[in-house]
Amino acid sequence: MATVVRENTGLLTDKLTVKINKEDYLPAFEKKVKEYSKTANIPGFRKGMVPAGMIKKMYGPGIFSDEVLRTVERELHTWLNTEKPEIFAQPLPLTNDIGGLDMNKPEDVSFDFEIGLKPVFEIPDLAKAPLTKHVVEVTDAMLDEEISRMQIKGGNMTEPEVIENEENVLNILFTETDAAGAPKETGAVKENSVILKYFTPAVQQKLMGMKVGDSIIEQLNVAFEGEKLHALGHDLGIDAHSTEAMSSYFKMEIVKIGLVEKRELDEAFFAEIFPGKEYKTLDEVKAALKTEMIAYWDAQSSNQLHDQLYHYLLEETKMEFPESFLKRWLQTGGEEAKTAEQAEAEFPSFSSQLKWTLISDRLITENKLEVGAEELRDSMKGEVMRYFGQMNMDGDLSWLDSYLDRMMKDEKQIEATYRRLITSKVFDFAAAQTNPAEKKVTADELVGMQHHHEH
Repeated sequence: MATVVRENTGLLTDKLTVKINKEDYLPAFEKKVKEYSKTANIPGFRKGMVPAGMIKKMYGPGIFSDEVLRTVERELHTWLNTEKPEIFAQPLPLTNDIGGLDMNKPEDVSFDFEIGLKPVFEIPDLAKAPLTKHVVEVTDAMLDEEISRMQIKGGNMTEPEVIENEENVLNILFTETDAAGAPKETGAVKENSVILKYFTPAVQQKLMGMKVGDSIIEQLNVAFEGEKLHALGHDLGIDAHSTEAMSSYFKMEIVKIGLVEKRELDEAFFAEIFPGKEYKTLDEVKAALKTEMIAYWDAQSSNQLHDQLYHYLLEETKMEFPESFLKRWLQTGGEEAKTAEQAEAEFPSFSSQLKWTLISDRLITENKLEVGAEELRDSMKGEVMRYFGQMNMDGDLSWLDSYLDRMMKDEKQIEATYRRLITSKVFDFAAAQTNPAEKKVTADELVGMQHHHEH
Protein backbone atom coordinates (compact mmCIF):
# COMPACT_ATOMS: atom_id res chain seq x y z
CA MET A 1 0.00 0.00 0.00
CA ALA A 2 1.32 3.44 -0.96
CA THR A 3 2.30 5.87 1.79
CA VAL A 4 3.41 9.51 1.92
CA VAL A 5 5.82 10.60 4.67
CA ARG A 6 6.20 14.31 5.44
CA GLU A 7 9.39 15.71 6.98
CA ASN A 8 10.34 19.31 7.74
CA THR A 9 13.65 20.23 6.14
CA GLY A 10 13.87 23.99 6.65
CA LEU A 11 11.98 27.25 7.02
CA LEU A 12 8.54 26.66 5.45
CA THR A 13 10.01 23.76 3.47
CA ASP A 14 9.02 20.09 3.79
CA LYS A 15 10.09 16.90 2.04
CA LEU A 16 7.43 14.44 0.93
CA THR A 17 8.54 10.84 0.39
CA VAL A 18 6.08 8.86 -1.71
CA LYS A 19 6.54 5.11 -1.20
CA ILE A 20 4.75 2.65 -3.46
CA ASN A 21 4.70 -1.15 -3.45
CA LYS A 22 4.97 -3.15 -6.65
CA GLU A 23 1.34 -4.17 -6.15
CA ASP A 24 0.42 -0.48 -6.59
CA TYR A 25 1.71 -0.24 -10.17
CA LEU A 26 2.07 -3.79 -11.60
CA PRO A 27 -1.63 -4.30 -12.46
CA ALA A 28 -1.66 -1.00 -14.38
CA PHE A 29 1.56 -2.00 -16.18
CA GLU A 30 0.15 -5.36 -17.27
CA LYS A 31 -3.10 -3.71 -18.39
CA LYS A 32 -1.20 -1.15 -20.46
CA VAL A 33 0.86 -3.92 -22.13
CA LYS A 34 -2.36 -5.69 -23.15
CA GLU A 35 -3.75 -2.45 -24.56
CA TYR A 36 -0.58 -1.97 -26.61
CA SER A 37 -0.81 -5.52 -27.95
CA LYS A 38 -4.31 -4.79 -29.26
CA THR A 39 -3.37 -1.59 -31.08
CA ALA A 40 0.30 -1.98 -32.09
CA ASN A 41 1.22 -2.28 -35.77
CA ILE A 42 4.26 -4.60 -35.99
CA PRO A 43 5.34 -6.24 -39.27
CA GLY A 44 4.68 -10.00 -39.24
CA PHE A 45 1.74 -9.77 -36.87
CA ARG A 46 -1.90 -9.00 -37.47
CA LYS A 47 -3.22 -5.96 -35.64
CA GLY A 48 -4.47 -7.01 -32.23
CA MET A 49 -2.55 -10.30 -32.31
CA VAL A 50 0.89 -9.12 -31.14
CA PRO A 51 2.08 -11.30 -28.22
CA ALA A 52 2.43 -9.51 -24.90
CA GLY A 53 6.01 -10.77 -24.66
CA MET A 54 6.89 -8.98 -27.90
CA ILE A 55 5.32 -5.76 -26.59
CA LYS A 56 7.32 -6.03 -23.36
CA LYS A 57 10.53 -6.61 -25.29
CA MET A 58 9.99 -3.61 -27.58
CA TYR A 59 8.15 -1.11 -25.38
CA GLY A 60 8.16 -2.59 -21.89
CA PRO A 61 10.82 -0.43 -20.17
CA GLY A 62 9.13 2.80 -21.27
CA ILE A 63 5.65 1.60 -20.33
CA PHE A 64 6.98 0.36 -17.00
CA SER A 65 8.65 3.69 -16.11
CA ASP A 66 5.55 5.65 -17.16
CA GLU A 67 3.25 3.56 -14.96
CA VAL A 68 5.54 3.80 -11.93
CA LEU A 69 5.76 7.59 -12.29
CA ARG A 70 2.02 7.87 -12.95
CA THR A 71 1.30 5.89 -9.78
CA VAL A 72 3.64 8.09 -7.75
CA GLU A 73 2.02 11.23 -9.13
CA ARG A 74 -1.47 9.91 -8.38
CA GLU A 75 -0.56 9.06 -4.78
CA LEU A 76 1.13 12.44 -4.31
CA HIS A 77 -1.91 14.39 -5.49
CA THR A 78 -4.28 12.18 -3.50
CA TRP A 79 -2.29 13.09 -0.38
CA LEU A 80 -2.28 16.81 -1.27
CA ASN A 81 -6.05 16.80 -1.87
CA THR A 82 -6.64 15.01 1.43
CA GLU A 83 -4.23 16.92 3.66
CA LYS A 84 -4.62 20.26 1.86
CA PRO A 85 -1.35 21.89 2.96
CA GLU A 86 -1.07 25.59 2.08
CA ILE A 87 1.70 25.42 -0.52
CA PHE A 88 3.19 27.51 -3.30
CA ALA A 89 2.92 26.18 -6.84
CA GLN A 90 3.42 22.42 -7.21
CA PRO A 91 5.81 20.04 -5.40
CA LEU A 92 9.26 19.98 -6.97
CA PRO A 93 10.92 16.57 -7.45
CA LEU A 94 14.19 16.09 -5.62
CA THR A 95 16.91 13.87 -7.13
CA ASN A 96 14.93 10.81 -8.23
CA ASP A 97 16.80 8.28 -10.36
CA ILE A 98 14.43 6.23 -12.53
CA GLY A 99 17.31 4.52 -14.32
CA GLY A 100 17.28 1.72 -11.77
CA LEU A 101 13.69 0.66 -12.54
CA ASP A 102 13.57 -2.85 -14.03
CA MET A 103 10.32 -4.38 -15.22
CA ASN A 104 11.85 -7.83 -14.83
CA LYS A 105 12.57 -7.16 -11.16
CA PRO A 106 9.64 -5.07 -9.89
CA GLU A 107 10.12 -3.84 -6.35
CA ASP A 108 8.96 -1.22 -3.88
CA VAL A 109 10.17 2.28 -4.80
CA SER A 110 10.16 5.72 -3.24
CA PHE A 111 10.40 9.23 -4.67
CA ASP A 112 11.13 12.49 -2.85
CA PHE A 113 9.46 15.85 -3.46
CA GLU A 114 9.89 19.27 -1.90
CA ILE A 115 7.02 21.60 -1.04
CA GLY A 116 7.15 25.28 -0.13
CA LEU A 117 4.63 26.32 2.52
CA LYS A 118 2.78 29.62 2.57
CA PRO A 119 3.63 31.77 5.61
CA VAL A 120 1.29 32.65 8.45
CA PHE A 121 0.98 36.43 8.73
CA GLU A 122 -1.22 39.21 10.06
CA ILE A 123 -2.47 42.28 8.18
CA PRO A 124 -1.32 45.44 9.98
CA ASP A 125 -3.91 47.78 11.49
CA LEU A 126 -4.99 49.99 8.60
CA ALA A 127 -6.49 52.56 10.96
CA LYS A 128 -2.94 53.31 12.16
CA ALA A 129 -1.49 53.76 8.69
CA PRO A 130 0.22 57.21 8.47
CA LEU A 131 -1.38 58.27 5.19
CA THR A 132 -1.99 61.64 3.58
CA LYS A 133 -4.68 62.35 1.00
CA HIS A 134 -3.29 64.99 -1.33
CA VAL A 135 -6.09 67.18 -2.64
CA VAL A 136 -5.89 69.36 -5.75
CA GLU A 137 -8.19 72.38 -5.74
CA VAL A 138 -9.49 73.19 -9.22
CA THR A 139 -8.90 76.93 -9.63
CA ASP A 140 -10.15 79.49 -12.15
CA ALA A 141 -6.62 79.63 -13.56
CA MET A 142 -6.70 75.87 -14.20
CA LEU A 143 -10.06 76.21 -15.94
CA ASP A 144 -8.79 79.07 -18.10
CA GLU A 145 -5.69 77.06 -19.03
CA GLU A 146 -7.77 74.03 -20.02
CA ILE A 147 -10.14 76.11 -22.13
CA SER A 148 -7.15 77.79 -23.78
CA ARG A 149 -5.70 74.35 -24.52
CA MET A 150 -8.99 73.32 -26.15
CA GLN A 151 -9.05 76.53 -28.19
CA ILE A 152 -5.55 75.77 -29.43
CA LYS A 153 -6.37 72.15 -30.16
CA GLY A 154 -9.32 73.18 -32.32
CA GLY A 155 -7.61 76.19 -33.90
CA ASN A 156 -5.83 76.80 -37.21
CA MET A 157 -2.04 76.48 -37.43
CA THR A 158 0.13 79.24 -38.91
CA GLU A 159 3.92 79.19 -39.39
CA PRO A 160 5.67 82.37 -38.24
CA GLU A 161 9.35 82.84 -39.07
CA VAL A 162 10.58 83.44 -35.50
CA ILE A 163 9.65 82.43 -31.98
CA GLU A 164 7.92 85.41 -30.40
CA ASN A 165 4.88 84.07 -28.51
CA GLU A 166 4.61 81.80 -25.49
CA GLU A 167 1.91 79.91 -27.41
CA ASN A 168 4.30 79.03 -30.25
CA VAL A 169 4.23 75.30 -31.01
CA LEU A 170 7.79 74.12 -31.65
CA ASN A 171 8.80 70.94 -33.43
CA ILE A 172 12.16 70.20 -31.83
CA LEU A 173 14.75 67.55 -32.60
CA PHE A 174 16.06 66.36 -29.22
CA THR A 175 19.56 64.82 -29.44
CA GLU A 176 21.22 63.58 -26.24
CA THR A 177 24.73 65.01 -25.84
CA ASP A 178 27.49 65.52 -23.33
CA ALA A 179 27.90 68.87 -21.55
CA ALA A 180 29.94 70.21 -24.50
CA GLY A 181 27.23 69.35 -27.02
CA ALA A 182 28.82 66.28 -28.60
CA PRO A 183 26.15 63.68 -29.44
CA LYS A 184 26.24 60.51 -27.33
CA GLU A 185 26.80 57.35 -29.33
CA THR A 186 23.80 55.53 -27.85
CA GLY A 187 21.89 58.59 -26.68
CA ALA A 188 18.23 59.37 -27.29
CA VAL A 189 17.31 61.09 -30.56
CA LYS A 190 13.70 62.04 -31.16
CA GLU A 191 11.60 64.84 -32.63
CA ASN A 192 8.85 66.11 -30.37
CA SER A 193 6.29 68.90 -30.35
CA VAL A 194 6.40 71.34 -27.40
CA ILE A 195 4.59 74.60 -26.66
CA LEU A 196 7.05 77.35 -25.74
CA LYS A 197 5.37 78.11 -22.42
CA TYR A 198 6.06 74.53 -21.27
CA PHE A 199 9.76 75.38 -20.99
CA THR A 200 11.09 77.00 -17.82
CA PRO A 201 11.04 80.84 -17.93
CA ALA A 202 14.82 81.10 -18.31
CA VAL A 203 14.88 78.76 -21.32
CA GLN A 204 11.86 80.49 -22.85
CA GLN A 205 13.92 83.69 -22.88
CA LYS A 206 16.77 81.91 -24.68
CA LEU A 207 14.41 80.58 -27.35
CA MET A 208 12.66 83.89 -28.03
CA GLY A 209 13.68 85.27 -31.43
CA MET A 210 15.13 81.97 -32.71
CA LYS A 211 14.37 80.63 -36.19
CA VAL A 212 14.15 77.19 -37.79
CA GLY A 213 17.61 75.58 -37.66
CA ASP A 214 18.70 77.38 -34.47
CA SER A 215 19.47 75.28 -31.41
CA ILE A 216 20.38 75.35 -27.74
CA ILE A 217 22.03 72.80 -25.42
CA GLU A 218 20.42 72.36 -22.02
CA GLN A 219 19.95 69.78 -19.30
CA LEU A 220 16.47 68.30 -19.50
CA ASN A 221 15.62 69.19 -15.89
CA VAL A 222 16.78 72.78 -16.50
CA ALA A 223 14.62 73.18 -19.61
CA PHE A 224 11.52 71.61 -18.03
CA GLU A 225 10.13 70.94 -14.58
CA GLY A 226 7.28 69.19 -12.82
CA GLU A 227 4.66 67.42 -14.89
CA LYS A 228 6.14 68.75 -18.16
CA LEU A 229 9.56 67.26 -17.31
CA HIS A 230 8.12 63.83 -16.56
CA ALA A 231 5.91 63.84 -19.67
CA LEU A 232 8.78 64.79 -21.98
CA GLY A 233 11.16 62.34 -20.29
CA HIS A 234 8.62 59.59 -20.95
CA ASP A 235 8.30 60.61 -24.61
CA LEU A 236 12.09 60.53 -25.01
CA GLY A 237 12.43 57.16 -23.27
CA ILE A 238 14.23 58.65 -20.25
CA ASP A 239 13.82 57.02 -16.82
CA ALA A 240 11.65 59.52 -14.95
CA HIS A 241 12.74 58.04 -11.60
CA SER A 242 16.44 58.65 -12.24
CA THR A 243 17.74 62.11 -11.29
CA GLU A 244 20.90 61.42 -13.29
CA ALA A 245 18.94 60.48 -16.42
CA MET A 246 16.63 63.49 -16.14
CA SER A 247 19.66 65.81 -15.87
CA SER A 248 21.06 64.60 -19.21
CA TYR A 249 22.13 67.25 -21.73
CA PHE A 250 20.19 67.63 -24.99
CA LYS A 251 20.73 69.61 -28.14
CA MET A 252 17.33 71.09 -28.97
CA GLU A 253 17.15 72.09 -32.64
CA ILE A 254 14.16 74.05 -33.95
CA VAL A 255 12.65 72.06 -36.84
CA LYS A 256 9.39 73.97 -37.23
CA ILE A 257 7.65 76.95 -35.64
CA GLY A 258 3.89 77.08 -35.41
CA LEU A 259 1.26 79.31 -33.87
CA VAL A 260 -2.35 78.32 -33.49
CA GLU A 261 -5.08 80.85 -34.09
CA LYS A 262 -7.39 80.03 -31.19
CA ARG A 263 -11.01 79.08 -31.75
CA GLU A 264 -13.64 81.65 -30.88
CA LEU A 265 -15.53 81.04 -27.64
CA ASP A 266 -18.89 80.61 -29.34
CA GLU A 267 -21.72 78.07 -29.31
CA ALA A 268 -20.22 76.07 -32.18
CA PHE A 269 -17.03 75.61 -30.18
CA PHE A 270 -18.96 74.74 -27.02
CA ALA A 271 -20.88 72.07 -28.94
CA GLU A 272 -17.58 70.46 -29.97
CA ILE A 273 -16.29 70.41 -26.39
CA PHE A 274 -19.53 69.05 -24.91
CA PRO A 275 -21.49 67.42 -27.76
CA GLY A 276 -25.23 67.22 -27.15
CA LYS A 277 -25.20 69.58 -24.13
CA GLU A 278 -26.24 72.78 -25.95
CA TYR A 279 -24.28 75.11 -23.69
CA LYS A 280 -24.65 78.73 -24.76
CA THR A 281 -22.40 80.67 -22.38
CA LEU A 282 -18.80 80.40 -21.21
CA ASP A 283 -19.98 80.21 -17.60
CA GLU A 284 -22.00 77.07 -18.40
CA VAL A 285 -18.97 75.51 -20.07
CA LYS A 286 -16.70 76.38 -17.14
CA ALA A 287 -19.16 74.86 -14.65
CA ALA A 288 -19.33 71.58 -16.61
CA LEU A 289 -15.56 71.52 -17.11
CA LYS A 290 -14.96 72.17 -13.41
CA THR A 291 -17.12 69.17 -12.51
CA GLU A 292 -15.06 66.97 -14.85
CA MET A 293 -11.73 68.29 -13.56
CA ILE A 294 -12.74 67.82 -9.92
CA ALA A 295 -13.68 64.21 -10.67
CA TYR A 296 -10.36 63.68 -12.49
CA TRP A 297 -8.17 65.08 -9.71
CA ASP A 298 -10.20 63.25 -7.04
CA ALA A 299 -9.42 60.02 -8.90
CA GLN A 300 -5.73 60.94 -9.12
CA SER A 301 -5.71 61.73 -5.40
CA SER A 302 -7.25 58.33 -4.63
CA ASN A 303 -4.70 56.60 -6.84
CA GLN A 304 -1.86 58.26 -4.94
CA LEU A 305 -3.46 57.28 -1.61
CA HIS A 306 -3.70 53.70 -2.91
CA ASP A 307 0.00 53.86 -3.73
CA GLN A 308 0.75 54.82 -0.11
CA LEU A 309 -1.48 51.97 1.07
CA TYR A 310 0.32 49.48 -1.17
CA HIS A 311 3.71 50.41 0.28
CA TYR A 312 2.40 50.52 3.85
CA LEU A 313 0.94 47.01 3.58
CA LEU A 314 4.02 45.69 1.83
CA GLU A 315 6.46 47.18 4.35
CA GLU A 316 4.49 46.59 7.55
CA THR A 317 3.23 43.05 6.89
CA LYS A 318 5.79 40.68 8.40
CA MET A 319 6.21 37.60 6.24
CA GLU A 320 8.85 34.93 5.61
CA PHE A 321 9.26 32.76 2.53
CA PRO A 322 10.76 29.34 1.69
CA GLU A 323 13.47 31.05 -0.35
CA SER A 324 15.43 28.03 -1.55
CA PHE A 325 12.24 26.34 -2.78
CA LEU A 326 10.98 29.46 -4.56
CA LYS A 327 14.33 30.06 -6.24
CA ARG A 328 14.31 26.47 -7.50
CA TRP A 329 10.76 27.01 -8.72
CA LEU A 330 11.85 30.19 -10.55
CA GLN A 331 14.45 28.11 -12.36
CA THR A 332 12.04 25.40 -13.52
CA GLY A 333 8.47 26.70 -13.21
CA GLY A 334 8.33 29.08 -16.17
CA GLU A 335 8.07 28.50 -19.90
CA GLU A 336 11.85 28.74 -20.19
CA ALA A 337 14.38 27.34 -17.74
CA LYS A 338 16.50 29.88 -15.84
CA THR A 339 19.96 29.64 -14.35
CA ALA A 340 20.53 29.87 -10.60
CA GLU A 341 22.03 33.32 -11.18
CA GLN A 342 18.94 34.52 -13.06
CA ALA A 343 16.63 33.19 -10.33
CA GLU A 344 18.72 34.92 -7.66
CA ALA A 345 18.55 38.24 -9.53
CA GLU A 346 14.77 38.00 -10.08
CA PHE A 347 13.91 36.86 -6.57
CA PRO A 348 13.61 40.29 -4.83
CA SER A 349 10.97 41.62 -7.25
CA PHE A 350 9.31 38.20 -7.47
CA SER A 351 9.03 37.87 -3.68
CA SER A 352 7.67 41.42 -3.40
CA GLN A 353 4.91 40.63 -5.91
CA LEU A 354 4.25 37.31 -4.21
CA LYS A 355 3.91 39.08 -0.86
CA TRP A 356 1.39 41.52 -2.33
CA THR A 357 -0.58 38.64 -3.86
CA LEU A 358 -0.86 36.93 -0.47
CA ILE A 359 -1.92 40.18 1.22
CA SER A 360 -4.54 41.05 -1.39
CA ASP A 361 -5.87 37.48 -1.48
CA ARG A 362 -6.31 37.60 2.31
CA LEU A 363 -8.21 40.91 2.07
CA ILE A 364 -10.42 39.50 -0.68
CA THR A 365 -11.20 36.27 1.19
CA GLU A 366 -11.71 37.66 4.70
CA ASN A 367 -13.88 40.56 3.54
CA LYS A 368 -15.81 38.62 0.90
CA LEU A 369 -14.89 40.99 -1.92
CA GLU A 370 -16.42 39.82 -5.19
CA VAL A 371 -16.82 40.81 -8.81
CA GLY A 372 -20.08 39.63 -10.39
CA ALA A 373 -20.81 38.80 -14.01
CA GLU A 374 -22.86 41.97 -14.45
CA GLU A 375 -20.00 44.09 -13.10
CA LEU A 376 -17.64 42.45 -15.59
CA ARG A 377 -20.04 43.10 -18.44
CA ASP A 378 -20.72 46.71 -17.41
CA SER A 379 -17.00 47.40 -17.14
CA MET A 380 -16.34 45.95 -20.59
CA LYS A 381 -19.24 47.96 -21.99
CA GLY A 382 -17.76 51.11 -20.51
CA GLU A 383 -14.38 50.36 -22.11
CA VAL A 384 -15.99 49.78 -25.51
CA MET A 385 -18.04 52.97 -25.28
CA ARG A 386 -14.99 55.01 -24.26
CA TYR A 387 -13.06 53.59 -27.21
CA PHE A 388 -15.72 54.46 -29.73
CA GLY A 389 -16.35 57.77 -28.00
CA GLN A 390 -12.69 58.71 -28.55
CA MET A 391 -13.11 57.83 -32.22
CA ASN A 392 -16.22 60.04 -32.40
CA MET A 393 -18.30 57.15 -33.74
CA ASP A 394 -22.03 57.67 -33.46
CA GLY A 395 -25.04 55.89 -34.85
CA ASP A 396 -26.70 52.49 -34.42
CA LEU A 397 -25.20 50.58 -31.49
CA SER A 398 -27.48 47.53 -31.72
CA TRP A 399 -24.36 45.42 -32.37
CA LEU A 400 -23.03 46.18 -28.89
CA ASP A 401 -24.77 43.35 -27.00
CA SER A 402 -23.51 40.63 -29.35
CA TYR A 403 -20.05 42.17 -29.24
CA LEU A 404 -20.10 42.05 -25.42
CA ASP A 405 -21.35 38.44 -25.53
CA ARG A 406 -18.21 37.51 -27.48
CA MET A 407 -16.01 39.43 -25.04
CA MET A 408 -17.57 37.56 -22.12
CA LYS A 409 -16.38 34.27 -23.69
CA ASP A 410 -12.78 35.47 -23.98
CA GLU A 411 -10.99 34.05 -20.92
CA LYS A 412 -8.04 36.44 -21.19
CA GLN A 413 -10.36 39.43 -21.44
CA ILE A 414 -12.40 38.21 -18.47
CA GLU A 415 -9.28 37.60 -16.37
CA ALA A 416 -7.79 41.02 -17.14
CA THR A 417 -11.07 42.82 -16.37
CA TYR A 418 -11.65 40.79 -13.20
CA ARG A 419 -8.11 41.49 -11.94
CA ARG A 420 -8.53 45.23 -12.54
CA LEU A 421 -11.92 45.37 -10.79
CA ILE A 422 -10.97 43.20 -7.81
CA THR A 423 -7.75 45.18 -7.30
CA SER A 424 -9.79 48.37 -7.25
CA LYS A 425 -12.11 46.82 -4.66
CA VAL A 426 -9.17 45.76 -2.51
CA PHE A 427 -7.78 49.30 -2.46
CA ASP A 428 -11.20 50.89 -1.95
CA PHE A 429 -11.90 48.57 0.99
CA ALA A 430 -8.47 49.14 2.53
CA ALA A 431 -8.71 52.91 2.06
CA ALA A 432 -12.09 52.93 3.82
CA GLN A 433 -10.40 51.52 6.95
CA THR A 434 -7.85 54.35 7.13
CA ASN A 435 -7.91 57.86 8.54
CA PRO A 436 -5.68 59.88 6.19
CA ALA A 437 -4.80 63.49 6.86
CA GLU A 438 -5.73 65.88 4.06
CA LYS A 439 -3.22 68.22 2.44
CA LYS A 440 -3.77 70.65 -0.42
CA VAL A 441 -1.22 70.36 -3.23
CA THR A 442 -0.84 71.66 -6.75
CA ALA A 443 -1.51 69.53 -9.79
CA ASP A 444 2.23 69.39 -10.57
CA GLU A 445 3.02 68.26 -7.03
CA LEU A 446 0.49 65.43 -7.20
CA VAL A 447 1.74 64.31 -10.61
CA GLY A 448 5.28 64.28 -9.25
CA MET A 449 4.21 62.00 -6.40
CA GLN A 450 2.56 59.59 -8.83
CA HIS A 451 5.80 59.29 -10.78
CA HIS A 452 7.69 58.43 -7.62
CA HIS A 453 6.38 54.85 -7.27
CA GLU A 454 5.09 52.19 -9.62
CA HIS A 455 3.55 48.81 -8.81
